[in-house]
Amino acid sequence: MSLDSDIVPAGPTDVPFDSALSERYLVYALSTITARSLPDVRDGLKPVHRRLLWAMRLLKLDPASGYKKCARVVGDVIGKYHPHGDQSVYDAMVRLAQTFALRYPLVDGQGNFGNIDGDNAAAYRYTEARLTQVAMDLMAGLDENAVDFRATYNGEEEEPELFPGLFPNLLANGAAGIAVGMATSIPPHNAAELMNAAVALIDNPAANVLDYVSGPDFPTGGIVVDSPAAIAESYATGRGSFRVRAKIQRVSEKGGGWHLVVSEIPYGVQKGKLIEGIADLINEKKLPILGDVRDESAEDLRIVLEPRSRTVSSEDLIHGLYRLSDLEVRVPLNLNVLDKHRTPRVMSLHEAITAWIEHQFVVLRRRSEHRLNKIADRLELVGGYIIAFLNLDRVIEIIRTEDEPKAVMIAEFELNDRQAEAILNMRLRSLRRLEEMELKREEATLLKEKGELETLLSSDARQRTRMKRDLGKMIERYGQDTPLGARRTAIAEAAPTREIPLEAMIEREPITVILSQRGWIRAMRGHVELASAETLKFKEGDGPLFAFHAQTTDKLLLAADNGRFYTLGGDKLPGGRGFGEPVRLMLDLDGERHIIAFLPASAASKLLVAASDGRGFIVNVADVMAETRKGKQVVTPRAGAQLKLVRPIGREDDAVAAVGDNRKMLVFPLSEVAELARGQGVQLQRYRDGGLSDVRTFKMDEGLSWAMGGESGRTRSETDLSAWRAARGAAGRMAPNGFPRDNRF
Repeated sequence: MSLDSDIVPAGPTDVPFDSALSERYLVYALSTITARSLPDVRDGLKPVHRRLLWAMRLLKLDPASGYKKCARVVGDVIGKYHPHGDQSVYDAMVRLAQTFALRYPLVDGQGNFGNIDGDNAAAYRYTEARLTQVAMDLMAGLDENAVDFRATYNGEEEEPELFPGLFPNLLANGAAGIAVGMATSIPPHNAAELMNAAVALIDNPAANVLDYVSGPDFPTGGIVVDSPAAIAESYATGRGSFRVRAKIQRVSEKGGGWHLVVSEIPYGVQKGKLIEGIADLINEKKLPILGDVRDESAEDLRIVLEPRSRTVSSEDLIHGLYRLSDLEVRVPLNLNVLDKHRTPRVMSLHEAITAWIEHQFVVLRRRSEHRLNKIADRLELVGGYIIAFLNLDRVIEIIRTEDEPKAVMIAEFELNDRQAEAILNMRLRSLRRLEEMELKREEATLLKEKGELETLLSSDARQRTRMKRDLGKMIERYGQDTPLGARRTAIAEAAPTREIPLEAMIEREPITVILSQRGWIRAMRGHVELASAETLKFKEGDGPLFAFHAQTTDKLLLAADNGRFYTLGGDKLPGGRGFGEPVRLMLDLDGERHIIAFLPASAASKLLVAASDGRGFIVNVADVMAETRKGKQVVTPRAGAQLKLVRPIGREDDAVAAVGDNRKMLVFPLSEVAELARGQGVQLQRYRDGGLSDVRTFKMDEGLSWAMGGESGRTRSETDLSAWRAARGAAGRMAPNGFPRDNRF
């Protein structure tokens, strides 16, 4: 039997579906968490970003060199290190170059790399890039054995497991990512503040980092308006959010006008979508006090917001914009990162900076050990060269006469193989006297440096001093007085946006409201004389029922004889041209119902309502305001009765005067009338036959006044009302002589 016939092909294996699925999904989840979505706390990078920068470094795209096509970089990355889609790799590269996305860009792009409006970058065949100085600082030490390297996915190349540079990239540039079952969201911070906090933690591991880090520092600026306590709570737990507002300034114009200018917008907000959202507020009339929005951005961001009118409150407009648009957003904080053991966990700000410092001490020791090894190698060669110079004639003789000069030199001068090989490879010009002196100086310098490094490695205190000195040099490069390091985001506590009252959303203008007997309503601009001819234009057979002055910001109360109250907005009324519109189109008011009262809600804070049978009560204006067009049932008259009168109560009124159809008048204290939110009320005046004709409130000290009959226009006042005073609910007595025949005050 042949050997091949002994091989049994592997067949399918029976495995429970749930265990197979969970096992494979767990592998996928761990891969996503540890090798794709979460950054490492030590260098703040995900694998794709690390591989991009590593590939650009190998292409020698340092800041002093020329640009190269992004297609070349992307090709190297996906071919050698990152076997994923080219578009995802290019998108990651584009973000590293965007000055509005990264606080400290790691890639210097040339060409269209997108913009803050939300436009995409050009294809990678058109754009070019090179590394920034920040990226070089982040990768400093890669040639000095500062970090471990691992094989790439195909085993042909090597790549660093992380970057060793002394730049706090995780917190300085932030990160965002969604893994399986967890996510991360870290806003950018100011690098100089982070380094100052690191220096403080080196001296005192229990130092308060918030004494140095005041809050996020976004590339787009803006204002963080959270309280210091809220910021501290977020940083202490590693979870929370920051309330970020745009920077808005009020600019005065000639003639008393003004407008708002937005010069900085919140982080992560696309300017194009922001302006679209504000335009929608105008079109949908969600912010009626806003008139127009214009984008006047050039190199600097500039959005101009015009108010509807110069009388609009700028503070109300700004609060409305913050509340209804993306001019205020919440930037989340979820400091979920991979620690030095590649384990995901949420860290506090203190823990994250401490972990980065610990990594830097490891890098410092590894770089020092690497340098010591290099010094030892060089000292070995220098020692051989010096021996050669001291015995130069004999060395030349050996080389000229011996068949195996290396073995002879090793035996005669006690050299090792490496030293002997180096001597044999020396150039003739190196045999000059000057070279010997330089070798001795080099040996002394190397021995001194070796001693310093050995002292450094043996002393924790010296390592701390060295780390603080190195951090001091970085702080000079990224300090607050440098263009790149200056803080861009202000920290200024502000109260949450308040609910803007509807009145503030409406431009305040005087109007004259007219309601006809047949229910046609209109509002004329300005306060027109109520008796003027213009206000008396009605359809044939129609006439005035109510007319009064109001403002567009007023709420108007309309009461029907069934006791139901309705509310109209002064700004919603039809214009004064023509005869207006039927009020029943604006309200669910039955056609057979009569309107018995129409007045502005601002006329008084309380109303006296009374039915035809003499029952009534006091009600607060707020209790009769209706939210819908169906109205609100306030008075529930008894069978056969109807709501007859609604009278505003003056602030100083203390008495009530009621008169019936039988001309009997009754005066009693206002305090005897019940105050209710709804109902039938109490008996104001009792009648044997007929009902209530009129009622009003007044000040007892001033007495009652009423118009005399005829065209004289005279009024009569009655101050002595003792004859008509009685308890509430009495029948009263006949009205005084001269009281109007229609039995109304």
